[in-house]
Amino acid sequence: MPIIKTKKINKDFIKSEYNIRQPFKLVKTAKSAVKDMDISIEAGELVGFLGPNGAGKTTFLKIISGIIHPTSGEAEVLGYVPWERNYKFLKQISLVMGQKNQLWWDLPAIDSFKLLKEVYDIPDKTYKRNLELMMSTLNMHNLVRNRLRNMSLGERMKCELTACFLHDPKVIFLDEPTIGLDVTTAQSIRKFIQTINREKKSTIVLTSHYMGDIEALCKRVIMINDGEKIYDGDFSALIKKYAPERVIKVSLSSPEERKLFADIKYKKEIIEDRGIIRAKKEDVGGLAEQVFDKFDPDKISISEPDAEEVIAKIYSQ
Repeated sequence: MPIIKTKKINKDFIKSEYNIRQPFKLVKTAKSAVKDMDISIEAGELVGFLGPNGAGKTTFLKIISGIIHPTSGEAEVLGYVPWERNYKFLKQISLVMGQKNQLWWDLPAIDSFKLLKEVYDIPDKTYKRNLELMMSTLNMHNLVRNRLRNMSLGERMKCELTACFLHDPKVIFLDEPTIGLDVTTAQSIRKFIQTINREKKSTIVLTSHYMGDIEALCKRVIMINDGEKIYDGDFSALIKKYAPERVIKVSLSSPEERKLFADIKYKKEIIEDRGIIRAKKEDVGGLAEQVFDKFDPDKISISEPDAEEVIAKIYSQ
């Protein structure tokens, strides 16, 4: 049985504004943020939601986590209707939003964790075990005594994630958990999410603008555009479908090498000190032979296009 299931979920927002020609008449218009959204997610899955700004990702996440009501449609999470906010339901989920704080600003993080222990009625043994796991995975033993207001964005996000996993939630909603973070901190948070998903068997729904998050964490993705689901399936299959070519890159460190690269008979470009050829799969063999004849192997790389390029291509179509 699916742990998260929705049927025909719609969410409209009403916008009120005054007409320039009739300044005393308030005009109301409806904007659909989510349209007929049907999804089904099994226990233990880690699913990524993709979409440009304004696509409806966060709105949908707020609906299935119970923060807002839909305009119409049905949903069940862990057997509960999320927007009814049943206490037993709330004790089994967590929500982390990359641009919102749930911990107390003026308290040391460890004091916030202790407060949450009482709020969720977490047994001592479970609390100590989970807290140690979080601190070890995120390397934050020296951090928890600091006040939240004195932490960097990356440090605060580590604490927010720790707080959301303390009570062993069965379903976790993560909205842009690495937004604004440096590369090293983002990598540690991805590793943490992988560890929790693997060891706790938690079901995780993740939204992110960063392809690094999706590539590292999600086998399955759901793509949304203009509030509508346009793809639901395997992430690697999506990349292969919309990126049937390979990218050959050659490091060019001298004018002679640029001339050799120019002699290759195929559509190509040079960006700074790198020659780039985007080749169809059936052409890669012959092209690779030409390239390896002209350049040292350590100057050459052959790869699939970046996932970010592929997603941008899909949305442009």
